[in-house]
Amino acid sequence: MDSEDPQERPEDITSIINGLERYNPEAVGHLEDYLRLQCESRYTDSNANRTLLKLYQLNPDRVKDEVITNVLVKALTCFPSPQFALALHLIPPSLLAPNSRAELPEAITKLRELSNQLQGAQYARFWATLDSDDLYADLTTDIDGFEELIRVRIATLVSHAYREIELSVLEQWLGLEGQAALKFVTETAGWKVDDNNLVQIPKNPENEAKKTEVREDVNVDMFSRVIRRAWEETI
Repeated sequence: MDSEDPQERPEDITSIINGLERYNPEAVGHLEDYLRLQCESRYTDSNANRTLLKLYQLNPDRVKDEVITNVLVKALTCFPSPQFALALHLIPPSLLAPNSRAELPEAITKLRELSNQLQGAQYARFWATLDSDDLYADLTTDIDGFEELIRVRIATLVSHAYREIELSVLEQWLGLEGQAALKFVTETAGWKVDDNNLVQIPKNPENEAKKTEVREDVNVDMFSRVIRRAWEETI
């Protein structure tokens, strides 16, 4: 998944990102429309979204709170990566101050908490947090398939580190139980569950055990220098 320069990016957006239009206030509307398309199409263009946030910096009168939160939520789906932090650092500090823009500071604080949990692989805690406040549902409602995107990313990372894992553990990490978890594991991820409720993950370049050889080239001249130094220190 290339969230920096996705192949789905239209040519007119490429022209904005790479040309002088990136400084044109009129480009804001085009980038907002493109963000809306991303939210509906389940891919992320982090480069374009950062360009939009930079235009917001230059044109504070055009800032829309829901656009900012949508950019951050889309960045969440790209974990583990610096995309969320990069987007967050482009938001003017004046917008983050309490009582500055209604609910925006609280929303960003909550999204930052989710990001920290995903970056720290605290997946069970992430799902518990997501279900703990209705505000999270409001913040993610514009992103089509948000929970599915998160689960697919978790499954991808699990496949990089494991060859087998207990289904009960995976249920917690995926925020699913029973048949819903089994369906995701077998149909979406394409894995198998054995009679002991162990999820079998196919071998891939990331989870395959590799033999490592450590060689050190030591020649006679190196030994002679060590012996000579030891001899000189005893004199």
